[in-house]
This record gives sequence, C-alpha cells and structure tokens, in this order.
Amino acid sequence: MKSAAVVNYAPEKGSVEIREIEQPEIGAEDVLLEVANVGVCGSDLHQWTADHSWPVNYPVVLGHEFGGHIIQVGKDVEGWKEGDRVVSETAAIISKDNPMTRRGLYNLDNTRKGFGYGVNGAMTKYVRVPSRILHHVPDHLPFEQACLTEPCCVAYNAVVKNARIEPGDRVVVLGPGTIGILCAAMARLCGAEVAIVGLPQDAHRLELARKHYGCQVIIGDAKPWALERDGLGCDGVIDAAGASVTLKIALDIVRPAGWISKVGWGPQPLGFNMDPLVQKNITLQGSFSHNWPIWERVIALLASGQFDVKPIIGGVWPVTDWHEAFEKMHKGEVVKSVLRPV
Repeated sequence: MKSAAVVNYAPEKGSVEIREIEQPEIGAEDVLLEVANVGVCGSDLHQWTADHSWPVNYPVVLGHEFGGHIIQVGKDVEGWKEGDRVVSETAAIISKDNPMTRRGLYNLDNTRKGFGYGVNGAMTKYVRVPSRILHHVPDHLPFEQACLTEPCCVAYNAVVKNARIEPGDRVVVLGPGTIGILCAAMARLCGAEVAIVGLPQDAHRLELARKHYGCQVIIGDAKPWALERDGLGCDGVIDAAGASVTLKIALDIVRPAGWISKVGWGPQPLGFNMDPLVQKNITLQGSFSHNWPIWERVIALLASGQFDVKPIIGGVWPVTDWHEAFEKMHKGEVVKSVLRPV
C-alpha cells in the first residue's frame, strides 16, 4: 500500500516534493502508527530552504511533530494495543549503552537520529515508531493540538528545566517563532512578566503573543523595557531566534547574575566580545530537545487546558498542500501549520 509523503530528497534549496511511498515494515519493538496530524516545524522549513546545520539522511520523509492511532504492534511490544491514541517523541534511534541514555538524557545521545532527518518522519499516512517513545493522548484532546506536544516540550525544557524563573521575574524572549511564543507562554505560566521581541515583519505573531498569552510586545530595542525596573536589566533571557547575533543582545540586556536560556539554532559564527558573560557573572544555558518526564508533564498541561496551543494553529492542510502550509509559516502569515495525511 502506497501513501503520499512530503519528501526532502537532496541538500539543494527547494528539494522537497510529494512522493508515493510504501507502508513501512515494523520491527518486534515497534508500532505502526496511522498519522492523524503532523505539525510543520521550523526545522522542516530550514531543510526545505537548505539553510539547516544538521546532517540529513536523504531522501527522507519530513515531520517529527505527530500523533495518531496505533494500527499494528510488534510481537515484543507491551502496554500498547491497536486503536490507542498516542503521540511520539522524536528520538527514533538511540543507543541504550550511551552514557547519556543511561542517565535518562537520551536526547543528548550523540548517536541519536530523529524523525524527519535521520529516519522517515510523519508527513505521510503511516510511520514506524519504537514503542519506547510513545505517550497516551486523552480522548478529549484533539490530535491537531496533541501533535504539537513536541514543540511544547522544547519550550518546557528551555523555560522550566534550563532556566530558573521565579514568579515576578521580568523575562525577555527573543524571536516570535513557534518556539519563542511557546516559551513566552510557558514563562507566563511560571509567573513571569514577559516581553517578546521581534521585527516589524513579525507584527502578526507578536500580536498573537500579546492577545492570547499576555506578553508585552517589543519591536526593535528591548533594552528600555529590560532596564525599566531598577536599571540593571531583566532577570533572564530566552533566546529563541534563529540567528547567533541575538546572543549579543541577550548579554547586553540581562542583569548581573542573571541567566540566558538559548534554544534557538543559528549557524552563523559569533563575531562579538563574550567578556560581558564573565563580567556580569551570567549563566548561559543551552537547551536541546526533551525526554520522557517532560512529555508526560506537557501532555498533562495540554489535557487540563492550563497550556493552550489553539491560538498558534494557523490552519490544517492536507499533506498534498504542503507547499502552501510551508509558505505561510515561512512568510510569517501563520505561527504554526498543521498537516493531515490523505
């Protein structure tokens, strides 16, 4: 049985197209998932525009933000059955013997391969998934929201695990993409006063963050807001922009003994002095991916309604209309596009 799939077939810009692919075979510890919805990530866009900074196993089906129903289980799978509603983590291949995996930090396993770049992802009807990375989805949580568990987990890791927010903190978020907005919303949930910073072309997304998540919106210079309270700077900065230069801004606006949580990827080399990091005694923390307990916590937040992703969903498109969905995100017309297999 063949299904339509969004395939990134080469490293050159624009090398994405619809192809018909065979239904995958599963192993003893895998399930076959019928995909209900799959989110479009900024990394999918970066592979499409060929400005990514990670290795890709071409050709590969894109998509790592997904959920659906189990339709087949491997012979050694326990705890799962056909018909279960699930979402999946992204760590498709890990080494059980890697020291980071043994610590539960398999997201930092240097041999890890993820859906959508290392193995075939979910922008198609069926995807093979190791049962170890599945999570139950409550019946009342729609898949078009549940499929966004993954970016919410990225935000949770950056804001809750890799920052140190206290209620009443003033926090600046640089970059109003999906991750930036979700980080801002998560920081608000933690009790912080949040300003999200972007450019004039980001006005639509910034307004969404203001209207739905209670953020202060700044176009341009964030320093006056950062200094407003006592002249020393904001308590913390979440750098969710896709450019290295924003780290310079973060170093400038954060207060002495403050913190920076960097979650945005930027392949450009740094071209500025890092001495303020030392002089101001700043904690600079990278934040990458997520692991099992984070997924369970985020699903609970989504299911309870405490964390609402509905405002960022700009539309649901059939996978055959992937180009329109990608373009609308790329141009900033929507924050998040969601696809539906056909």
